[in-house]
Amino acid sequence: MMADRIGAPPRAWQRMLSGRRLDLLDPSPLDVEIADIAHGLARVARWNGQTAGDHAFSVAQHSLLVEDIFCSLVPGPSPDARLAALLHDAPEYVIGDMISPFKAAVGGGYKAVEQRLQRAIHIRFGLPAEPSEKLRHDIKRADQVAAYFEATGLAGFSLAEAAQFFGRPRGISADRFDLACKPAKTVQAAFLKRFAAIEKERS
Repeated sequence: MMADRIGAPPRAWQRMLSGRRLDLLDPSPLDVEIADIAHGLARVARWNGQTAGDHAFSVAQHSLLVEDIFCSLVPGPSPDARLAALLHDAPEYVIGDMISPFKAAVGGGYKAVEQRLQRAIHIRFGLPAEPSEKLRHDIKRADQVAAYFEATGLAGFSLAEAAQFFGRPRGISADRFDLACKPAKTVQAAFLKRFAAIEKERS
């Protein structure tokens, strides 16, 4: 990547394969495309790639897992709620998946960029820019369960260590979910298929 011209403001946008140019500091919902999200998330590795298997466990696969767990934990969730769960990590299609310890070290700047992107993504797909506190809590709970299953099944954490950081899931077993790491194109297609199924219900 060429350096910015001397004296010019630093470039803050990302070119997408769809042709869109997404401004990371002031993202427009009009520049958000689900194809770009699916492509990017399917190629971003969870756990910095430190997982067992021939392929990375991608953020797209994690997102599918979280939405699946969310549906198991929450009775009769609406299509809007399921879409919010599927897209809970969608900003990472442009900013990557930063592990929690590094997020804490970086501080609020990263979080602010992530939140602006999340709002733009929600608006683009007709969701409230800010989800309700209950929905945020329910998605976070599903996210923590997924993290525990991934940590113990793929990322080398002991059960005690994972329980310390993510909490031990109760009444739900990893055996019910697919944790096999898959190729990027396979996960990308599965993500788009799930998105399309939820959108059909929403319409």
